[in-house]
Amino acid sequence: MSAATEELPLRHALTVPAVGAAVRMARETAEMVFTEWGVNPGHPTVNPALLVLSELVTNSVRHAAEVSPMVTVIFAGGRDCLAFGVHDRHPYRPSLSASLIGPDAGGLGTVMELTLGLGGTAVVHGDPDGQGKSIWITLPL
Repeated sequence: MSAATEELPLRHALTVPAVGAAVRMARETAEMVFTEWGVNPGHPTVNPALLVLSELVTNSVRHAAEVSPMVTVIFAGGRDCLAFGVHDRHPYRPSLSASLIGPDAGGLGTVMELTLGLGGTAVVHGDPDGQGKSIWITLPL
């Protein structure tokens, strides 16, 4: 977690098995959490945030499930910001900047385009033991 997200007062965590249904569970949980935090479901950041979250959880399920049977999503929020991190225990750390290059950028390309288009940030944090990572997205409201 970055220093900026550590300062966000609102928190919620979800840990689910790394199976296809995890995407739906993460998305439904995000909708519930954002609503509880007073974020209007019609806010222009919400739908792109849900798509970004879905892409990140899908990537964990597709690429990390064999070595990481669980995926954790941590939501953080404040008055003018939403953040979420998707964590798995696969050691591979994708290059988010490289995901914007080329016609086959794929899901991470979509994540980066949406995040940057909303004025947000995306970072990859490795676990201290080198055996996992979290991809954190921070979006202004």
